[in-house]
Amino acid sequence: MACLWLAAFAPSIASAQTLTSDLFNPKRGAFVPAQQMPFRKIGDDSADDSVGSSPPNPNQARSLAPGTLAPVGQSPGFGLPAGDGIGDAGFDSLNRKRKLPKYYPGQVRPKPSPGPGTPPPPPPQVNAVGDLRLSIPPSEMAARPPVPPAVAGSVPGQPQRRRLKLDDDPFGAVGDYAGAFLVKTAVELSGGYDTNPGRLNEPHGLPSWVVAPEFLAVSNWDRHALVADLRGSFTGYGGSLPTTIDGAASPAPTNVDRPNFIGHVDGRLDVSSDTDITAQLRLNVATDNPGSPNVQVGLKSYPIYATLGGTLGFDQRFNRLTISGGATVDRTSYQNSTLTDGTTSSNDDRNFNQYGGVGRISYEVLPGLKPFAEVEGDTRVHDLQFDRNGYQRDSSGGYAKAGTSFEFTRLITGEVSIGYAARNYVDPRLNRLDGLLTSASLIWTATPLTTAKFYSDTQIAETTVPGTSGTLIHTYTFEVDHDFRRWLTGIGKFTYGTLDYQGDNRNDTTYSIEGDVIYKMTRYLWLKGTLRYDALDSNVVNASSKATVVMLGVRLQN
Repeated sequence: MACLWLAAFAPSIASAQTLTSDLFNPKRGAFVPAQQMPFRKIGDDSADDSVGSSPPNPNQARSLAPGTLAPVGQSPGFGLPAGDGIGDAGFDSLNRKRKLPKYYPGQVRPKPSPGPGTPPPPPPQVNAVGDLRLSIPPSEMAARPPVPPAVAGSVPGQPQRRRLKLDDDPFGAVGDYAGAFLVKTAVELSGGYDTNPGRLNEPHGLPSWVVAPEFLAVSNWDRHALVADLRGSFTGYGGSLPTTIDGAASPAPTNVDRPNFIGHVDGRLDVSSDTDITAQLRLNVATDNPGSPNVQVGLKSYPIYATLGGTLGFDQRFNRLTISGGATVDRTSYQNSTLTDGTTSSNDDRNFNQYGGVGRISYEVLPGLKPFAEVEGDTRVHDLQFDRNGYQRDSSGGYAKAGTSFEFTRLITGEVSIGYAARNYVDPRLNRLDGLLTSASLIWTATPLTTAKFYSDTQIAETTVPGTSGTLIHTYTFEVDHDFRRWLTGIGKFTYGTLDYQGDNRNDTTYSIEGDVIYKMTRYLWLKGTLRYDALDSNVVNASSKATVVMLGVRLQN
């Protein structure tokens, strides 16, 4: 009725609404422009929100239309509101608290940066789904001892540490410091079997065991130097050899156990930058080699001999020219021999003193190339004028040799020389002993994993064979070391030697082929296996011998 009344009496007021495209617009306020809405609050743009949108954030300032004033109690905003578009981390102009990542109990947390210039920590590790990993995989932390913070570089403000050089020998002995000395010790324990311990023509095998201790001490002084290198071994056998072979006395002792020790202490006193005083104290303890003609028939055990000596010398440098010299004194003494019948035999006729001197001159032609010439002379005086066979063994002799030491890019290093050695005896029945002298010590680093070594040595040894002046011994050794892994090493060695008994028709030739496998478990524990074949070829009847040695042992070192 109201509509009909308005249509009849007020047609201008009741006119119909014009149908427009905004008639069915679901947006609130679409029928009337926002600027003409009578109930619109100043600065309110809620009319622009879509239906069903989330309520506005009261902490975020709204932008005002140009030319409008902000209501009382509301801060005006211009353009984008403060802090709009920022992430969970980074600079926030509103100084709001950042969202920190949540960690599970026991989860490793990234460490903050210790200071300026230090690279930032790595981002937290996530799994394939994107969640934070509970912990670092065990393989990344397995078998790793704890590292001090100062070494790990985790001390706040500590500068970044320089990376250490790769260890060339990761399984080598580290040693301990005792004052100003670096001390390294080791002992090898091994057991196995020797098919011919007496080196007889008719072999008789015995189980064997070896104990070999080592001691090395090196000074760490700015001036002067002192080095002590002591190495020894004791070879024992689980049994004894027969006293007779084919109805005759055995040429080998029934007890073939024997010791071996080589030690020396070297000292250097730096008088000036070009002058040094050198000294050496040395000791050698051993027995005659099995199969040697010097071994008496019917022995119960090998007689032990000891050689104690020393050298006092000097080194004088004149720019590239170096002159060295020294005086030597040595004493060799044998213990009495014990026979199988219970009697003893004296070896005083084999005891002697040796006095001598050595001189050397060298010149450095190029860095790494230093030729030299060396001359040595000595005199041997025995305790007894005549030996057990009535010969006077006193003698004098020496050698002269020339060679060079070299070092080429660390691939080939060593020393090689050649010369002549001679010795004259007081007894006119003993001929002059002379021969070629060869000496070499070469190391060739073929690859980072393979090293080849060559050694050569010449000795003039005393003998008790009647009518024989002495023994000229030449020994040549070729060795190849290969690392299959850093912890697995294989060693192949071949040794060739000649023994010339001058004044006698006897000539011996020795061969030795050896293979070693070393498994380095840690720096302190190695396992070692050895297989060696020894052969002695002599022109004397029933003097040749062959032997095979198999050993398995362990090496403990520090």
